[in-house]
Amino acid sequence: MSKVKGACHGPLVSSTPALHSLPCYCAYASRRCHSSVEKFGLKWLLEQIKQAVGPVHFGGKKSHLSVQIFNDPIHGHIALHPLLVKITDTPQFQRLRHIKQLGGTYLVYPGASHNRFEHSLGVAYLAGCLVKILHDNQPELKITKQDFLCVQIAGLCHDLGHGPFSHVFDGLVIPKAKTMKKIRGLYDDIPEKWKHEQMSVLMFDDIVKSLKTENENVLKEHGLDEKDVKFIEELIEGAKDSVAEWTYEGRAEDKSFLYEIVANKQNGIDVDKWDYFARDCHHLGIRNSFDHQRLLKFARVCEVNGRNHICFRDKEADNVYDMFRTRYTLHRQAYQHKICNIIEEMFAEALVLADRDLHEEKPEDMLKISEAIKTAEEYSKLTDEIFEQISSSTATNLQESRNILNKIVRRQLPKFVGEARLTEKNMSKKIQEILMKSWKAAVQKYKPTDPTVSLNAEELPVYVVDLDHGMKDKNPIESVYFYSKRNPNQASTIKDYQLSSFLPKKFNEELVRVYYRRTDDQTVEDKMEEKKKVEEAEKCFKKWCKDNFEPCV
Repeated sequence: MSKVKGACHGPLVSSTPALHSLPCYCAYASRRCHSSVEKFGLKWLLEQIKQAVGPVHFGGKKSHLSVQIFNDPIHGHIALHPLLVKITDTPQFQRLRHIKQLGGTYLVYPGASHNRFEHSLGVAYLAGCLVKILHDNQPELKITKQDFLCVQIAGLCHDLGHGPFSHVFDGLVIPKAKTMKKIRGLYDDIPEKWKHEQMSVLMFDDIVKSLKTENENVLKEHGLDEKDVKFIEELIEGAKDSVAEWTYEGRAEDKSFLYEIVANKQNGIDVDKWDYFARDCHHLGIRNSFDHQRLLKFARVCEVNGRNHICFRDKEADNVYDMFRTRYTLHRQAYQHKICNIIEEMFAEALVLADRDLHEEKPEDMLKISEAIKTAEEYSKLTDEIFEQISSSTATNLQESRNILNKIVRRQLPKFVGEARLTEKNMSKKIQEILMKSWKAAVQKYKPTDPTVSLNAEELPVYVVDLDHGMKDKNPIESVYFYSKRNPNQASTIKDYQLSSFLPKKFNEELVRVYYRRTDDQTVEDKMEEKKKVEEAEKCFKKWCKDNFEPCV
């Protein structure tokens, strides 16, 4: 152990250099010695790191440790391992600077201008922090420096596969493209349930190939091999906890807990969420009641049902619930905001109309969009800049897409008519189809109070929004394992009597929303007509709600 004394109060203690988490140390030091950093500058901070972990050098080839410091608004000064720096300095990773973290939410919350780039750095940092805490507190886990490095790389690369406007692409554009191919009788080679994680793995493979082109031994120099590459890919996709037999190749079953750090399929508690909760709340201006730094301190690996899982102290149950509640709050107030949603629907529609792969002749003046998911090279060209690419185009085949994007820019959006919360009896797998039929019938049956107005169901689309705490209708706390102070090596799910009686009984809800599609190039008369139609639509909606749902707006 080495002690580092500086202008801060007391020593900063580091673990052995072989496994020391440079990002954790640097961020910890910058927080603890904030006044000293301000007084002496970043050079002083680097000197403290040098004393703790050995030589630190920028840009040279002779040093054994070359780090890059990032001043992050959420985690402070964080440093990255040399191999992570190499990964960030690739076109595939730099592409993330041009993809908004929250997609269309930025057009409603002007502070939400952050990108996938900085989020990925934050996840890599937190992944390192969690591995270091587990290593320091439980040396019997035999966490190696290769484990540490692989988990950090997975955190860094987990979002490489996001498309334009983040979840808009895999959540709206790709499903719409598949539907259009089916309607038009075109060959559909898009994988079922395609998700950005699959593309993240493909993009990561492409980065590894490009790094090996420059230096064939780039992985070997840092103690990694092909098995570690496979491990990183598995970490990005996450391990399904329901798998009875351990089928993963990267690590043996005794290291199963490592698969819960970046993408936790067991209960959803992972460093990806910890970063985006803190980061999104910061940029949105929404209060974050969840304390990830505290939860980090109480993380511990215990064997449960024959497999090692990351568990937490029983007294942290309320903090864990705050995490799940924060997820719901962010979806309710920001991610699924009524205007954000309709803007993202419009953007998805514009991309589908611009997609050349949805036409048998594949016009040259249209764009490669859905077919870009086939290769990392083509996908690397897809970023949020496609918005400007379409808007500034003069291609005839992109005219419809341009018109939609122009409406977004000019804020000529569909008018919000109303929202209702569905009751349990209304919820079903085919709820969208059922509601569309029900709403269409209600519109046809409705008699406007203004005889000059007539409503058309085609102008009043219906959307369904799912809101939950991360596990659909289940209580997510029931999937989390907790240990007690007296029995730190034994963990189980929390008992009801140990939880607050103020917790909800239901953990999901579905909202139905109706909008009115505006007409183009409105005259003064058109605007007056639209106002009357929206008023009548609101009356029709309230009657429909009264007959079918619990109205909430």
